[in-house]
Amino acid sequence: MNIEKSIRLFNIANEILPGGVDSPVRAFRAVGGQPLFIEKGEGAYLQDVDGNRFIDYVLSWGPLILGHAHPEVVSAVKRTADSGTSF
Repeated sequence: MNIEKSIRLFNIANEILPGGVDSPVRAFRAVGGQPLFIEKGEGAYLQDVDGNRFIDYVLSWGPLILGHAHPEVVSAVKRTADSGTSF
């Protein structure tokens, strides 16, 4: 599996964020491995910046029960965002 772009992005992230991630839970130094940089999600699938496609078995631990980028959910978010995004 090619992950060259993810490796390059992780190296850049390490220069900006402690551990290269925004959460201590995701600190890969403690568990080993190379984080992937996800570019998009659609339905049950994720795609990383290198074009690798994965089944997302987690789906954000429940909130994405309809999958990534479900058209009706995206439409509702867009309508609601027109009224503001933080109150």
